[in-house]
Amino acid sequence: MALRAAHAGAAVLQEIGLPHPGFAAELKGKGDYVTAADRRSEHAILEVLAREAPGIAVLAEEEGGTRAGTMWAVDPLDGTTNFTRGFPAVGISVALLERGLPVVGVVLAPFLNLEFSAVAGGGAFRNGERLPQHRVVDPSNAVVATGFPFRDKALLPRYLATMELALARFEDLRRAGAAALDLAWTASSTFDGFFELGLNTWDVAAGAALVIEAGGRVTDWSGGDTWIETGNILAGSPAVHEALLQLAAEASQG
Repeated sequence: MALRAAHAGAAVLQEIGLPHPGFAAELKGKGDYVTAADRRSEHAILEVLAREAPGIAVLAEEEGGTRAGTMWAVDPLDGTTNFTRGFPAVGISVALLERGLPVVGVVLAPFLNLEFSAVAGGGAFRNGERLPQHRVVDPSNAVVATGFPFRDKALLPRYLATMELALARFEDLRRAGAAALDLAWTASSTFDGFFELGLNTWDVAAGAALVIEAGGRVTDWSGGDTWIETGNILAGSPAVHEALLQLAAEASQG
C-alpha cells in the first residue's frame, strides 16, 4: 500500500519531468519552497492512502494533518530546492508509524530509478532486492551524509561544531539535499551514516525504517528516541553511529 501510494506520487513527478533551473516555486519560509508538483504529488499519494487505508491519520508536508499513535507520514517531494534547479536528487517518502516508531517505510527517487522499501522485521529492499546488513567500516574510512540547518540559523553553532569534528573523524562528508534519500543511501551502504538537525517527521520516518531494517541504528543527538519529533537525527551502521554520538557529545561540551 505504501509502495502504491509512493508510486502514485512518483508518476505525477515523472509526468511533470525534471524542470530547468528557474521553475516556478512559492516561498513558504527562508529557503523553504513549494511547487505545484509538491501539491499534485501529495494529492495523488493521499488519494491512495484514503482509499486503501481509510481512518488512519495522515501527517503530510503540504496539507498538514494530525499526529496520532498510528499515522502515515508523507513527504511528496523531498528536495524541492533540488527539483526547482533541475538536480535529480529528489525523493518521495511514505512511512507508517505505530507508537512513534516507523514500521513501514518507502523512499523513491523517481529521476534516479530507485525504490527503497522496508517493513519492520521483514528487511529492507532496493529495487526489489534485499539489502544486506550494513557493511562493517572503520569510522576513519566512512563517508557520511549530512544536511545543513539552513532554515534555522540558531542551530548553526551546534551543527558546525559537530561538522568540524566529523570532517576530522570520517573520510569525507556528502550533502545531497534530500534527507529521505540520504537515509535510504545510508541503509544501502552508499553512505555509512547521516546526521542533521531540525528535520520534520515526514523527512526522516521512512528512511529511518530502512536504516534500522538494514541493521543500523537511529537516535537523536543524545542517543535518545526523540528524533521522530525533533528531527535531530543520527543514523548509520553501528560503529559509525557510535562515532556520531561521541562527536555530538564532544561538540556540545566545547
